[in-house]
Amino acid sequence: MKRQHAIIIFSIGAFFFGLNPLFIKLGYAAGWSLSEINVVQASIALIILWIIGIFAIKRYPQAVKKLSFKTIVSLMIAGSFTGLTSVLYYGSMQYLPASLAVMLLFQFVWVGVLFEWIFYKRKPSGKTVITVLLTLIGVVFAADVFNGGLNEINLIGFLLGIGSAFTYSAFIIVSGKVAVDIPATIRSPIMVTGAALLIFIIFPPHATLHAGIFSSASIWIYAGALALCGLVLTPLLFAKSTPYLSASLATILGAIELPVSVIVAYIGLAEYVAASRWFGVFLILAAIVISELRIIWQAFIRRRRYVN
Repeated sequence: MKRQHAIIIFSIGAFFFGLNPLFIKLGYAAGWSLSEINVVQASIALIILWIIGIFAIKRYPQAVKKLSFKTIVSLMIAGSFTGLTSVLYYGSMQYLPASLAVMLLFQFVWVGVLFEWIFYKRKPSGKTVITVLLTLIGVVFAADVFNGGLNEINLIGFLLGIGSAFTYSAFIIVSGKVAVDIPATIRSPIMVTGAALLIFIIFPPHATLHAGIFSSASIWIYAGALALCGLVLTPLLFAKSTPYLSASLATILGAIELPVSVIVAYIGLAEYVAASRWFGVFLILAAIVISELRIIWQAFIRRRRYVN
């Protein structure tokens, strides 16, 4: 896969993840709890991805032979970071406005670069440092910190949000390192199994599921949308694209989620979005362009030569 294609696929995955605040807030507004939403979304994601996985296994029988016990466990551990991110990120929205929860999640930008520096000994380049700084400044503006946003921070919500930044960054990095020679349609069902198991350990289904869940359509709509955006499409697209991207670039590209979340909060949740937030979104998009400026310029030059 070409790097440019991987960037597009990863960006689409980040876009879908940016829709999550809308559905989790609507789910809470409908009276459903964090445990109920997480268990139902994990169950839906398991069914969808394993249906895809069964067809993929029949299509790629040689790939299945590469799945050792160690590889399967590694994929499940990688997937557990997705499940933990769902628990922490959605949990933070019980205590914080969606915009603040997103701001805390977006600390994964510097966490991802830090992880790559510590674990892979890759010191960030000057361009990466500038990109990260622009992204973090953009996050501060997008969260409307200067207009009193910090006054709304609850300690529990803050800790949950920061925790989600670390687990989300770990997922992005690990998903691009484990069993990259296995098709994403086979890797993803195994990874979501790890995510679901972790969610079921935290929220045991026998203590969470009840008759009201099965008789109500609303939770299946909201949890189903969360399953598609958070545990099906995003992990599937990330698994397909991250092997062709550096951890730093993947982390920075994940910033696309923020403008999506801000727009969703404005349109879908009727949250007030000040001009400073739109400025923050602009800074983040500018950071992404700067990170890929050389690639964009080279593509432009090649296109001009081709036309001429």
